[in-house]
Amino acid sequence: MLIRWKFPKTIQWIIKLFLIYLCIFSTFRIATLVFFKPASTNSFSLFSSFWLGLQYDLRWIAIVLLPIACISLFPRFSPFYSETCKRAWAIYLAVITLLLLFFFGADFGHFAYVSTRLNASALNFAEDAKISFEMLWQSYPMVWILAGLLGAVAMMVWIFRKTHVSVEEQNINVHKFSYRRIWHTAAIVLLGWFVFGFLSFTPLRWGDAFKLNDNFKSYLALNPLQNFFATLRLRNPVFNEDKAKKHYSTISDFLQLDKKNTKPDTYEREVHPGSTALESKPNVVLVICESFSMYKSTMSGNPLNSTPFFNELTKEGIFFDHCFSPTFGTARGVFATLTGIPDVQLSKFSTRNLQSLNQYTIVNSFEGYNKMYFIGGSSDFNNFRGLINNINDVQIYEEGKFTSPKLNVWGISDKNLFLEADKVMKAQTGPFFTIIQTSDNHRPYSIPEDDKDFVRRKVSDEELKRYGFESLEEFNAFCYTDYCYRKFIETAKQSPYFHNTIFVFLGDHGVEGNAGAMYPKVWTEQRLNDEHVPLLFYAPALLTPQLREETVSQIDVLPTLANMVFQPYTNKTLGRNLLNKTGKEDAAFIIRHDEGKIGVVNNDYYYSKNLWINKEELIPVRSGLPALTVQQSDSIKRKLSELTSAIYETAQWMLVNNHGR
Repeated sequence: MLIRWKFPKTIQWIIKLFLIYLCIFSTFRIATLVFFKPASTNSFSLFSSFWLGLQYDLRWIAIVLLPIACISLFPRFSPFYSETCKRAWAIYLAVITLLLLFFFGADFGHFAYVSTRLNASALNFAEDAKISFEMLWQSYPMVWILAGLLGAVAMMVWIFRKTHVSVEEQNINVHKFSYRRIWHTAAIVLLGWFVFGFLSFTPLRWGDAFKLNDNFKSYLALNPLQNFFATLRLRNPVFNEDKAKKHYSTISDFLQLDKKNTKPDTYEREVHPGSTALESKPNVVLVICESFSMYKSTMSGNPLNSTPFFNELTKEGIFFDHCFSPTFGTARGVFATLTGIPDVQLSKFSTRNLQSLNQYTIVNSFEGYNKMYFIGGSSDFNNFRGLINNINDVQIYEEGKFTSPKLNVWGISDKNLFLEADKVMKAQTGPFFTIIQTSDNHRPYSIPEDDKDFVRRKVSDEELKRYGFESLEEFNAFCYTDYCYRKFIETAKQSPYFHNTIFVFLGDHGVEGNAGAMYPKVWTEQRLNDEHVPLLFYAPALLTPQLREETVSQIDVLPTLANMVFQPYTNKTLGRNLLNKTGKEDAAFIIRHDEGKIGVVNNDYYYSKNLWINKEELIPVRSGLPALTVQQSDSIKRKLSELTSAIYETAQWMLVNNHGR
């Protein structure tokens, strides 16, 4: 057919390449449907996703093929002109196909992990390429994965060559016709239309996918290339000062700003010590616990009893069992904890952005304290060093400064990190504020062989799945964190600083998984597990034990600590003193960056809305609540929507306007 119409050989080859790439793109979209379709989604309702997805695919296939069509306008550069040209275009297609398959493979893993398409947030880890690759190498069968990727590319290159040979053979007996540029021009025009938006008179945009008004439908339509390159623009801080001002009264009420102690039209307030503040100038040890997900712990009632020691600690301290990090991710969790601001920057960690790195922190209000930060690996990862350097005169202890051996990509084991920190704290002659950031409860889930007294447990796959664990390795790593906390507290009790020290244990973020055996199904379906973490203030000689069940946030930790100490401090953050219950609204802000989803969870409901699609939800987070009338539901939605927007817009403004020093 192509010969009869006397299409040039290059155009014939482009058409065959086009069909091959269309099959590749379509196969991955169908795989996304098969593996990730929510049970509640009807397959017949996804036609619009596939149609829009076809348009996105045509755009990127056209981008791949346009260079061949354009450059081959000049006959001497055609893939059929010489062996050199044939080889050059074969190399081009091999490189492009490698990149495409890499993107699709990474996207598939990303979707399996966080239920969203690959996007520009992935560059956060590319900036720590060496450490990120080491983690992958130690956690996954990378040799087989890379071999499979290269094998797939080799197979595709072979297919490309076969199509090239077939075009040559089909035209071998055809009279050599003139090189007609009209067909090349027509191909370029058609491919250009695909790039613009096929069968459309307006440009095809990334945002068009979100007009489908359903997260899965939107992500099914998008391909990883479209999503990745479109979200690059979201990597810079954006704020609207007018919007922040518009919500000032809401934030003022939420923070309970006192006009006597607050600078006019600002969030800066002077806080003076209360009657219960500790005059002993206690030390502070803030432990930021890697992936310390509440529903996986004993404190949630999980029958696997993974954290028996920590569970006993909670009975001796002030324990908040409904604490939430603003988002998923260690870098964002540490940032929120130390700055009191949710990291609402959409596609780049604020620790990685110079405009938002310089931040005020309440840690500097602890006057006369030696400030120390301990991490088992490198503080350069996620630029933790840049964030920690907002603390005046802080001493950073990291890999290279420890005598303990390196365990894995994350440095020394958490147990040894605690013991190394204990040695330094013992030597202090004055009060100190110590931050310890753990990492063992993370892939590659390494447990040191020399910790002979830690007993690995065997649990059936059925039980692991029922109670929220994806593997036995993950479960034992979670148990090992409890072992490390026990070793730390037992050692600290033998140290002179123990009785005048407030220990704070806080999860940096939770982990997605099945929490149905412990919490109502909304926790799993709405992924509240991603942010739900334990929060414990432990100081047996200083604090009266309490179990606190109200909803609180990670950003509230430092203001609460500062209120425990008998000295004034300045609060310029969105954090609040959790021990002051008078008139306080119990609520925590949550953002899902990749989904564009923002919301607030309180003691009764989880409210959420989307920045990109017209969708809001109000869902009970506990059983037994009375049914709401339409009017009641609308009233609660309006109130929580306003609070959600107020925190989001204010946090955006604070990220670039709340400088320290």
